[in-house]
Amino acid sequence: MISFKHKCIFYALSVLVASLAAHESVRLLFLLVPYFLFLHFKKISFIHIVGICFTAFCSFSYFTNLLQQFDEPLQFPTQLTWSDEYKINGDTLRGFMKDSQGRNVYVVYKFGSEKEKYNFQQISLVGSRYLLRGELVEPTIPDHDFAFNMKNYLKSNGAIGVVEISSWEYVGNKRSIQQRIAKQRYNVKTHIQEAFPSSLVAEAQALIIGVSENVDEEMTRAYQKLGITHLFAISGLHVAIVAFIFFQGLLRLGVRRELATIILMAILPIYAVLAGSSPSVWRAVSVVELIMISRLKGKMTADDALSISFIFFVSIEPWAIFQIGFQLSYLATLSLIYSGHFINRYSSWIIQSFLITFVTQLLVYPLLLFHFYEISLSSFLVNIIFVPLFSFIILPINIVLLVSSYFLEPIAAILFLIYEPLRSFLTASIDWLQGIPYQMWNPGKPTLILIVIGYISVFATFYLIDVKAKLLKVLFVLLLPAFFIHLSGKLTNDLIITFVNVGQGDCIVIELPFKEEIYMIDAGGILRFNQEEWKKSSNQYEIGRDIVVPFLKGKGIQKIDKLILTHADSDHVEGAEEILQEIQVGEIHITPNSYKKDVMNDLLVEAKQQKISIVEEIANVTWKKEGISFTYLWPTETTYEGNNDSLVLYVTKGDFKALFMGDVEESGEQSILRQYPDLAQIDVLKAGHHGSKTSSTEAFVEKLKPALTIFSAGENNRYGHPHEEVVERFRNLDLATLTTGEVGTVEIRIDDHESMLVKITKQR
Repeated sequence: MISFKHKCIFYALSVLVASLAAHESVRLLFLLVPYFLFLHFKKISFIHIVGICFTAFCSFSYFTNLLQQFDEPLQFPTQLTWSDEYKINGDTLRGFMKDSQGRNVYVVYKFGSEKEKYNFQQISLVGSRYLLRGELVEPTIPDHDFAFNMKNYLKSNGAIGVVEISSWEYVGNKRSIQQRIAKQRYNVKTHIQEAFPSSLVAEAQALIIGVSENVDEEMTRAYQKLGITHLFAISGLHVAIVAFIFFQGLLRLGVRRELATIILMAILPIYAVLAGSSPSVWRAVSVVELIMISRLKGKMTADDALSISFIFFVSIEPWAIFQIGFQLSYLATLSLIYSGHFINRYSSWIIQSFLITFVTQLLVYPLLLFHFYEISLSSFLVNIIFVPLFSFIILPINIVLLVSSYFLEPIAAILFLIYEPLRSFLTASIDWLQGIPYQMWNPGKPTLILIVIGYISVFATFYLIDVKAKLLKVLFVLLLPAFFIHLSGKLTNDLIITFVNVGQGDCIVIELPFKEEIYMIDAGGILRFNQEEWKKSSNQYEIGRDIVVPFLKGKGIQKIDKLILTHADSDHVEGAEEILQEIQVGEIHITPNSYKKDVMNDLLVEAKQQKISIVEEIANVTWKKEGISFTYLWPTETTYEGNNDSLVLYVTKGDFKALFMGDVEESGEQSILRQYPDLAQIDVLKAGHHGSKTSSTEAFVEKLKPALTIFSAGENNRYGHPHEEVVERFRNLDLATLTTGEVGTVEIRIDDHESMLVKITKQR
């Protein structure tokens, strides 16, 4: 008889390779060759190797046929059904719907009125069918290499594309058990909003039903810095505690243990749907279910249960392997399963808690760096306190509060009075802890080779710990690759100038050789216009936080030595406050007296709070670093009147010359030419005022003859920047131009020989 005990993981890995090959390239199936050699080395029986090979190729064939359905076009009008993943924010409804073939479609709908939005907010859309007309549009291209990638998001959710809805009509409901459970989930969500104090709503919704849309952004960032964001996700421990409470409740009611087990097995899948059907929930529920079932006819090991769970869910949704939550959930659980014997060597719960955190963080750290570019160092200690606190105290308290709010309102009111101030104290403590500096390790996004090296190091570390190797050897094997990852982004002697695509605004990052110093010219921002209250988003889109900060972290930039704000316009300075909150800043340079403008107020408050010096700069201020010269050419006066008083920075490295004009217009350009008659034949020009008709005059362009000009302007912006007349002016002189809104972020590298290498984000 063939034994599958402890072998299921080998089948699961073959399914993983098959899914990757079906999505990316059939050539990835060649990964099976070294894999089979490894299995032979591990003395896995020939029958199992044949079975694993058969599983891989059958899975590949199945996945390929499944994914071919995505190539079939969507015809309009079409009938789509809402899934449980949607969100109403401002005047927009976004989420996933399914077509008649079961394919996911990401839809976007703009409400026509406040009343229409209100009506949609009062109901659960899950299972609702609509006949809609619209347009299947291309997903937006990322602004830079580290920005949110809509195409990858669609792939990880198995969606065929984005549909912008022009009109639709309700045609009925698709009745199903999932639809009924989703409706109850919506009812619980609404009940929590109405019955709980506002400060406790987000926590209760996240812990009980997996709804995190109301979690405050600042608190989310605090949890990220401490490495405890997973506490607001429904995890395996979370499911185990809920299952234990329910099981013990049945026993207290006199239900026999066998019957209670069967009832629990029936209830857990319902809870998984009620809790949002996230990968971590289904992984935990399925593993518990498999182990309980196996006890009827023999014991199933935890690694086999986890592997079968993996095969089952990848078979249903092969694209799930690209979901970050799916990857982290299975990897973290796998690390705990295979390190259990090592952790159990120690009887102290404090040591065990530390080792659990250490093991899980160690196995997922290369993956975390790949997705988020940073990891929390404090999480190794903080989790020792917060995991049991949330799991054994806060979660049960929220369950008690929910039940009592339904059936015992007076008691619930008393409990809220007691719990709310205690929870507020905990929130204040978390806020204080996250303020401690140097908690985050941010080496930037590692290359695929470095990730492989990182995982080789991790597995070698586990092996050395298991054989009780000397601590010095363990630390060497673990830390040396981490040190290489940390240095990888700094090992270049090039001067790197990056024009970050921030839409209609400016943001330029200058990296000196070996990242000796980092300068940023302007921080981007949004020109906000008056909007009706109901159209305003609950979480406003912020250029600094959503575009610039991910770019800096993806590049491994932890400090900006000089933040140069050319002038006081929203599209140049609004993002600065958010950058200061996330990235260390040495000093801020501004044009004289621009600090008096209202748009600078938030920045001034944040800078004062962090004790960052603000320096007013003027023409002829110069400094040198790493053989590179930086000089302010403008302004020459201290009176601030607007665009023509922008700080103008001139950068030279040997024969290479670059000029950054801010929003200087015609009169300013003429003055600069008069004051600096030798200014000519530059290599890179950041055109003034986004390429408007008031800048880049013919005399200015003819004198400078820039080899490459960058227009920092948003795609299809309302101002028509850069103006066609201006672009034509450069074209007539056979001078190259790039617009960030069209080509995305532009990176220019200048090597030791002053030669330029230009890279753009968007390849159209």
